[in-house]
Amino acid sequence: MNQAILFNDDLQFNKQEDAWCFTGQLSGEHIIIFFHSMRLKKLSVIDNCTQFDLEEIAEQWLENNEVENSVIHIQMK
Repeated sequence: MNQAILFNDDLQFNKQEDAWCFTGQLSGEHIIIFFHSMRLKKLSVIDNCTQFDLEEIAEQWLENNEVENSVIHIQMK
């Protein structure tokens, strides 16, 4: 786990982006992470287990990709 990543407990559905999202800090910078998924889009509530899974997906994405700006879009199946 990368200790430079801190996720806020503010998971919510963003109607404008049509995706679930939460915010966090990456090396002191504020980031917003959007999760684009047909399966997730159908949910009205995300439970703690799924939220933890999304945090894991975000950590993996951040480890494998270069962050170019403060808004990150993760495409999921």
